Amino acid sequence: MSFEVRNFSSVSSRNPRQLGSVWRSAPLYAASVHGGGFGNRISVSRGFGAGALGASGGVGASRILSNEKETMQDLNERLSAYLEKVRQLEAANNHLEIEIKKILEVKGSCDRNWNEQEDILSKLRQQVFEMIVENANLDLQIDNAQLAANDFKIKWDAELSIRQSVEMDINALRKQIDDNNIGRLHLESEIESLKEELIYIRKNHDEEVRALQAQIGSSSVQVEVDAVKGVDLSKMLADIRAEYEGLAQKNKDDAENWYKKKMESHTIEMTQNEKAVDGFKIQITELRRQAQGLEIELESLRSMKNSLENNLEDTELRYQIELDKLNGQYAMYQLEMDKVNQEMQRKANEFNALLNVKMKLEVEIATYRRLLGGEEERIMETIKEPVTQTIVKTIEITQQLVDGKVVSENESVIQG
Repeated sequence: MSFEVRNFSSVSSRNPRQLGSVWRSAPLYAASVHGGGFGNRISVSRGFGAGALGASGGVGASRILSNEKETMQDLNERLSAYLEKVRQLEAANNHLEIEIKKILEVKGSCDRNWNEQEDILSKLRQQVFEMIVENANLDLQIDNAQLAANDFKIKWDAELSIRQSVEMDINALRKQIDDNNIGRLHLESEIESLKEELIYIRKNHDEEVRALQAQIGSSSVQVEVDAVKGVDLSKMLADIRAEYEGLAQKNKDDAENWYKKKMESHTIEMTQNEKAVDGFKIQITELRRQAQGLEIELESLRSMKNSLENNLEDTELRYQIELDKLNGQYAMYQLEMDKVNQEMQRKANEFNALLNVKMKLEVEIATYRRLLGGEEERIMETIKEPVTQTIVKTIEITQQLVDGKVVSENESVIQG
């Protein structure tokens, strides 16, 4: 802000001495105010121009007085306007101070609310952490269930292979039983054939005996006449019969003994096979029962795994929704905080601007007061001491203000 006041008062004459006039320079004032970031600088330039008062002097003095009165009146009006503006600015300053206090109170309450929200957020973070730990435990349980299921599957495969091998052994034993039955049938058929052969041999023997007896009966006379004495055919036939009967009995006994031994061995083997088959049947039944139990346990583990996975998905979805909601609330609170900070910064800037304006106005008022004091002294000197003198003088006053206080003042005089 800068202002300049110039007062000109002169009475011109080609020959000032003939008019008996006194020349005196009317002061020229120029003041400027410069506001900076750390203070205000005021420069006041005071110059003197040429003026004249005649010896008769009444008209010139009256003009000077009228001009000075108008200038003073104008300065008074401007001063009153500035004072009114200062009062308005002070009222605005008080209003801004009240608003700043309110904002500070609101900021304090916001801080308390933020602390409460921080407590809530810390609790929710703790809950989220606990749920993460719980989810990790559920994942661990799921992994353990999967490992147990894999173990049961391995056991199931092993038991299945054992069952298949046992079934193969049973089938082999059944085949062996069938082979033994076939062998028994063959032996029975052989026994029957041997019996038939024995009957046939006996029949042939009987026929041969009857044939020999018939021959002996028909040739008994000749034998008695022609045969050599001492040969007993009956005895020979009896010996042959005994030999054949012994051979047949031996064959019969051997066949019966072989058949009995074969039957006993086959019976023992069949008994053992039946016992083994019964044992295998019991083992197969036990394996089937274990397999059914493992299948039931596997299905229960699968259902538990599916339920745990569903619970995990539901928990993750629920806590993701809660986390998104909390993030939205946090962002909303952050926006409100930014708005409050911006409002406080704007109010602070307005307050600083008004404070600078107030300081500038105070400096201008002080400058006007000094100017008014110097003007009154100059007018009185002009009226009381008319001299014939021409002076051109410039005085420059520089003041440095910091926070409304004068920290330095320099005055320089320039004469021309």
